[in-house]
Amino acid sequence: MEIARQHDRPEPRECAPPRGSPVSSPASAVCAPGSASSSPTGGARRRCFSPSHWCRWSERSASRSNSSLGYLLRSRLSKSLDAAGLAAGRYALESNAKEVARDYFDANFGQGGDAVVTEFNFSLDDTKHFVTLTARAKTPTYFMRIFGQTEMDVFATTEVERQTNGMELALVLDNTGSMAGTNFNNMQKAALDLIDILFGDEEEVDNVWVSLTPYVASVNIGPSHTSWLNLTDQALTTPSVFGSEGWKGCVMAQAMPYDGDDTPPTVQKLSSYLYPKAIDNNWPPIRSSATYPNETATGPNLACPTAITPLTKSKTTIKAGLNAMKSWRRGGTTSNLGLTWGWRTISPRWRGLWGDADLPLDYSGDNEDFIDKVVVILTDGENVFFDLPYSVSKGVVTSPGDTTTPSDYTAYGRANAAGPVGLAKTSAPAGKSVLDSRMAATCKAMKAEGIRIYSILFASSISTATKSLWETCASSPAMYYLAPTGAELSAAFKAIGGQLANLRIVK
Repeated sequence: MEIARQHDRPEPRECAPPRGSPVSSPASAVCAPGSASSSPTGGARRRCFSPSHWCRWSERSASRSNSSLGYLLRSRLSKSLDAAGLAAGRYALESNAKEVARDYFDANFGQGGDAVVTEFNFSLDDTKHFVTLTARAKTPTYFMRIFGQTEMDVFATTEVERQTNGMELALVLDNTGSMAGTNFNNMQKAALDLIDILFGDEEEVDNVWVSLTPYVASVNIGPSHTSWLNLTDQALTTPSVFGSEGWKGCVMAQAMPYDGDDTPPTVQKLSSYLYPKAIDNNWPPIRSSATYPNETATGPNLACPTAITPLTKSKTTIKAGLNAMKSWRRGGTTSNLGLTWGWRTISPRWRGLWGDADLPLDYSGDNEDFIDKVVVILTDGENVFFDLPYSVSKGVVTSPGDTTTPSDYTAYGRANAAGPVGLAKTSAPAGKSVLDSRMAATCKAMKAEGIRIYSILFASSISTATKSLWETCASSPAMYYLAPTGAELSAAFKAIGGQLANLRIVK
């Protein structure tokens, strides 16, 4: 809806030619190019007017000039409001949504010309699905001033509908010990904010499912999925090796290429993860690495994180999964395995395996054209094999690191574990390049299936190689975020939430 209003329009009065015009008497004429009269000198033919005709011609010309001026201002105002409305739609649930909208409006409206914005309003309806913006601007007139109209007022409005795209979204989040404390809390809150942006006040949104994959140096598929294990696996044949805690659900990596693709367990079975008794893991007693520090945490499931939450339509369920996450010390960071398992939660090759017979959906097809496959993966550092150090203070061992091994135990075993699963590296740092290259291959394979990947580095100090890996992993440079602070991490998740919303100008 757009309205133009003219200010200071005078009462009708007798029109007189402006001072200095060529009309000096009733017998005089005002001429314009293109008339039926010929110039006495044989020049261009001209149209000539009496003073009264001049007034009518001038008013019509001024009116046309005014209309053009109003049209241009309305067009400029409307385009600026549309841009602001689309931006505001992505930030509609944030406290600064109006400020964001005004910033976009100002940037698009610009400072050129004499137009002045006199009013700007932002509103979000009760359903939080419709954003309405209105603005008013005024500009001085020029030709119409001779008739007493000095100013024109223009009003415009736009309305944007917020809809969440149909999608299967996989959150893949680093739960390693280095995240403990403020960083972990910031990540958790940012992820919960993302869910609020996608779901709004609704418990479910049509055609939207979300999964959660926490990872450390292993991934937890959940202890109920014993059918995915080899028939001779220790968790099935000798479960007592896990002590009183039992098998928690973490699994070993698979031999290449299966550790980096979406091959289901119906084709390639899995093996349970068990951190063996050793100098650096002398259990019992069993002490969780989410509670105890590196030096005293022990147990068969050492560094095994919270279990995967499969695709769910329930906001309550996915938020419960996020709230249940903890930071787990020891092992290291294998973002490549986190990404692989995040992929498996949305891969159609795993349909029915996670519990829902219809999920995940196909990558494309008649019924899935409106479904996006999206992964958001976050870490706070490098891919790394952690190595618990050995230290002694006053004759007492304060850190029971195993000096005979190059690293902690992980889903690949220790860094020097033999193949086909192990990397057979003599040092922990030597394993990093292998993990990086496998992650890069997984990113490429996922993007080839049309999966959109957002990558987030939540770190203030990170190597150039890792920055390049994560930027390349993202589906585009704009989908890679380097967030050194909690505030920047929060902004990144909100920006992603906004991008996942489908915005439509409705009027």
